[in-house]
Amino acid sequence: MHLHLIRQCNISRTCSSWTDWLVTDVIGEKGCQEMCPESQRLRNGGNSGMAVSPTFLPGPTHEPAGALMEPLPCAPSLTEGFLEEELQLNAELHQLQFPEPVGVIYNPVDYAWEPHRNYVTRYCQGPKEVLFLGMNPGPFGMAQTGVPFGEVNVVRDWLGIGGSVLTPPQEHPKRPVLGLECTQSEVSGARFWGLFRALCGQPQVFFRHCFVHNLCPLLFLAPSGRNLTPADLPAKQREQLLAICEAALCRQVQRLGVRLVVGVGRLAEQRARRALAGLAPEVQVEGLLHPSPRSPQANKGWEAAARERLQELGLLPLLTSECSARPSTL
Repeated sequence: MHLHLIRQCNISRTCSSWTDWLVTDVIGEKGCQEMCPESQRLRNGGNSGMAVSPTFLPGPTHEPAGALMEPLPCAPSLTEGFLEEELQLNAELHQLQFPEPVGVIYNPVDYAWEPHRNYVTRYCQGPKEVLFLGMNPGPFGMAQTGVPFGEVNVVRDWLGIGGSVLTPPQEHPKRPVLGLECTQSEVSGARFWGLFRALCGQPQVFFRHCFVHNLCPLLFLAPSGRNLTPADLPAKQREQLLAICEAALCRQVQRLGVRLVVGVGRLAEQRARRALAGLAPEVQVEGLLHPSPRSPQANKGWEAAARERLQELGLLPLLTSECSARPSTL
């Protein structure tokens, strides 16, 4: 049975047999087809009267047509809560405006919702010891697939994630969104997931204790099509953006019961330390070299450096099929 997104109805109780939870659709069974006003508002990106930059207009509301593969059974209270938090984050981010140097903004959690939801539903079924935290989507990774560090071949062939990817409301001609048909490989994603594929063998081994998430769901492009990181944004807009994202991260970390957050790249590590300072010492934050091809250090041998760092953090036992118990270092 494939279960579409379940949302908690905090305001309306219009669904006669579902006073606390709203099931939008259940394939093969009759589900409640009405959506409460609050859930509809969240799915549409928040208040329709919000101030939105002309470069960041919400796209038309759409419901996924269904996954290309059946997700495994999940725990709705955690998995669907994680997804609902992401929708709430989208609603808050839709209210922001981004001036130059930003020309176009992509939000793959919106237009690539189907594969993104399949990723979360399949691999975020229970509490996680470790969260690997990226900064924001890359143009040939998550922007195409809806999966963090989501290099197309890895997403399709190793993670086994499929789904329809729609066209963003505003698409830059130099950065078309082709979904799983994209032929451009993202080096960062290939390096990142390639390491864990080599260590774990099967994705279920990795996701038994770990999960991968991005602090910010937005991809920023300059008018030329050049990729912009949050660090490239004007200070005021950057801090507004990251303050919202950091609050959402704190809630997600608590939801998943994470004990160690590994920031992939210096900026992700720094912002995670700031966001999660109030959860210390129960939640630790450490860093991992970013696998970007723009990093000379990463180009000298990222996999070897990453393996050494994972060993230092005591994480290698989590990433082998022989070990299923919680390591003493966490």
